[in-house]
Amino acid sequence: MTKVVFIQYPPCSTCQKAQKWLDDHYVPYESRHIVEQPPSYAELKSWQSVSQLPLKRFFNTSGLVYRKLELKDKLTTMSEDEQLKLLASNGMLVKRPIVIYDSRVLIGFKPKEWKTLL
Repeated sequence: MTKVVFIQYPPCSTCQKAQKWLDDHYVPYESRHIVEQPPSYAELKSWQSVSQLPLKRFFNTSGLVYRKLELKDKLTTMSEDEQLKLLASNGMLVKRPIVIYDSRVLIGFKPKEWKTLL
């Protein structure tokens, strides 16, 4: 099995559940702290391309930073390039956990989806 890259914020309860799921299912992974090693512009652009998800899905819309910057209304007027730069500027803006596995990118923790793809 190819090693999974698991990007998380350790204090996040959803990330903790996701990590437990990986451990319980014996999925080997490399853990990466999203604040200490935030995703780069190039990584985000690549993941968005591979996943075919709208860029909005990469934003942590329930996060404090997202709300503080009032991004709900601003994102619609921003270019994709501006959104990627913003995401790359602060790991707390990025939805987590993220799992990168082969040519798959999973955003957020959805056990049914994970079971199918991992």
